[in-house]
Amino acid sequence: MARALDDAQPPADSVSLDYFEGLYMAKDDPWDLATKWHDRRKYAVTVASLPREHYRRCYEPGASVGLLTALLAPRCDEILAVDSVDSAVEQARSLLGEFPNVRVERANLPAELPDGTFDLIVVGDLLYYFNAADLDATLHGLVERLEPGGDLVGVHFRDRVNGGNYDGFQAHEALAARPGLERVVHHEDEWFLLDVFRRTAPVSM
Repeated sequence: MARALDDAQPPADSVSLDYFEGLYMAKDDPWDLATKWHDRRKYAVTVASLPREHYRRCYEPGASVGLLTALLAPRCDEILAVDSVDSAVEQARSLLGEFPNVRVERANLPAELPDGTFDLIVVGDLLYYFNAADLDATLHGLVERLEPGGDLVGVHFRDRVNGGNYDGFQAHEALAARPGLERVVHHEDEWFLLDVFRRTAPVSM
């Protein structure tokens, strides 16, 4: 189905923390990320799409239970992985304990974006949960923290069954519209979209 930028809008309200906490209370891995083939394949494609063999400092917001983080760890000197749900953070810390270069923290975006800059930012299945104002603030904050020449990876679900919903297509086009980014990798299939954007210019405040 062909899409246009204005055929769907972000949700009127950002999805609440209570909603996500409820999902993790009901089930340790609410989306069955550890067992579903399409998610394991998505993570493999994401890591294979990284343009560089190694990165210095990576930031992964919305890391959930840390499955993608574990694949990123051998490719990075340092990773800051965050999630807004305490139980997800605890599970990720347990899973990633073997990687001394990974730090897992609780943070809620866009209010709690990290200090410092990164040469790799990986954001997956997160951006379409924000309302327009929070999405704008999050995207600005991510690009602002991306070092010149650094790579920002977006990987999000694409809703081909219920076309017209705000999904990965809309979220990635919003990202592509940010100044200072160049799309260097694009992958699209029946399940998800993946784009790698490179920081090419300073971001005006």
